[in-house]
Amino acid sequence: MIGASGPAPAFGGVTVGDGAVIAAGSGRPAVRMQGVTAGYGARIALEAVDLEIGAGSLLAVIGPNGAGKSTLLKVIGGLLEPRSGTVEVLGGPPGAEARRVAYVPQAEAVDWQFPVTVEEVVMMGRIPRIGILRRPAAADHAAVADALATVNMTEASRRQIGALSGGQRRRVFLARAIASDPDVYLLDEPVTGVDATTQEDLMDVLEAEARQGKTVVATTHDLACAAHRFQQAVLINRRIVAAGPANLILDQRLLAETYGGHVLVVPGLPNGSVLLDDAHHHDESGGESHFHEELGR
Repeated sequence: MIGASGPAPAFGGVTVGDGAVIAAGSGRPAVRMQGVTAGYGARIALEAVDLEIGAGSLLAVIGPNGAGKSTLLKVIGGLLEPRSGTVEVLGGPPGAEARRVAYVPQAEAVDWQFPVTVEEVVMMGRIPRIGILRRPAAADHAAVADALATVNMTEASRRQIGALSGGQRRRVFLARAIASDPDVYLLDEPVTGVDATTQEDLMDVLEAEARQGKTVVATTHDLACAAHRFQQAVLINRRIVAAGPANLILDQRLLAETYGGHVLVVPGLPNGSVLLDDAHHHDESGGESHFHEELGR
C-alpha cells in the first residue's frame, strides 16, 4: 500500500496519497475538493485536502477522533465554508444542490426529548421538496412509508423518537435521508455502536443505494465493517493519508500513519488482527475518546 508521504502513483485505477482520487461510477465526480483547508476558530481540522469521489461510490472515511472526518462531511454538505481551496458537489458549489444531498449527523447531536414521532422525523426529509408551509401530499406519505419499510421501522412509525433504542434511532435517521431521495449521502457514524444485526441491515441499505448510483460517504470507527462492507476508503488525519479500495484499511503501515502510531499487532488473532488504541486522541470539539477496535474478525 502507498501512503501520502510519497508520490501519488496509480493503484488499480485509483490514485492513492496526495492528490487522491477515488474512481467509481461514471461521468462527472459527485464531489471534487482541491486544496481545501478548514477549521474552527484558530484550530485547523483539514489541511490541503485534494479528493474526488465518483458517483456511485460507497466510501468509508477512517481516522482517529479529531482527524477531521466530521469536518470533511460538513464542508461537502455546505455547512462549513473552507478557509481555502475549492469544493464542487454535483457540479456546483456546496449547497447549490441542497435537495440532492442528505446529511445525517452523529446521534449525539440530536435532542431525543423533542416531542416528535418516528413518522414525523422521516417526513422532515421531504421538507426541501414540499416546502415549509405546504402540507405533505400522497407522494410524500408514500415516500416516508417506503423509507420506513426499507429500514424495517414501519411498526414504530407512531412512537416518539426518544423512546427508541440507539440502533432504532440510527435506522430512523437513515430513513429520513432516504425519504429525501438524495444523490449524495453524508453520514456521520451511521453504523458505529449498534448491534451486529442493525449494522448488517444498515450496510445492506447503503450498498443498495450505491448500486442505484447514489454516492454514500460515511465516517466510521468500525474498521472491520469499513474493510469488508465498503467499496472505497479514505484514511485521514487532518490531511489525507491514503485513499483507494477499502482493503487498504488492512495495511498496518497506513493505519499506524493515520492513527499516530497507536497500533498494536496482536499475535494469534485471526487474519493478522490489529488493535487500534485511540485513547490519546481527542474529538473535534475537544472531548477525549477511549475505544479499541479489532480488525480482521
